[in-house]
Amino acid sequence: MSFIVPYRMCPNARMISIMSEWRYIFDSAPVRALEQGETLFRREDRVSRVYLVRKGAVALERAMTDGTSLTLHIATAGGALAEASLFAETYHCDAVARTTAEVAAVRRKDFLNALRDKPDATLSLIETHAREVQTQRARIEILRLRRVSDRLDAWLELHGEPEKGEWIRVADQIGVSPPALYRELARRR
Repeated sequence: MSFIVPYRMCPNARMISIMSEWRYIFDSAPVRALEQGETLFRREDRVSRVYLVRKGAVALERAMTDGTSLTLHIATAGGALAEASLFAETYHCDAVARTTAEVAAVRRKDFLNALRDKPDATLSLIETHAREVQTQRARIEILRLRRVSDRLDAWLELHGEPEKGEWIRVADQIGVSPPALYRELARRR
């Protein structure tokens, strides 16, 4: 099985300097501390700000009619939050802290003005999102594979061997339970 991916999707891959350009917009932004489980904004709230997670993890969640919650995205340190809502009137989901977190906030208008004034920042934001699209497309294809062994092979081909203690994250990313992944790893030994 072979995947054609333009960039090696490894967390250790060297990023070109343009990747961090857009984050300068948050340099002097106020930071809000969130406790685990605290809500930053709710679905249907008017979009007023764009956020950058400084520490921790914040999830974008959508409540389903059956009472469950669908996690659409988890932003971690250095990741933007709600930038997809830049051109919406209201947020489309709730932002809930998965861990204690710190989040910098910039008014939507100021964020858009900064992107207009600094084309390099705009290009770096586009590049950041292009890499996220690549990652999500690859994940979708991995999740389409039926066997745990095939999913693991595909993930390893794209990302390489994870660091010690990170296998549980791999299980989540390939959509299998940790016991199923550990059985597969034991079989390979």
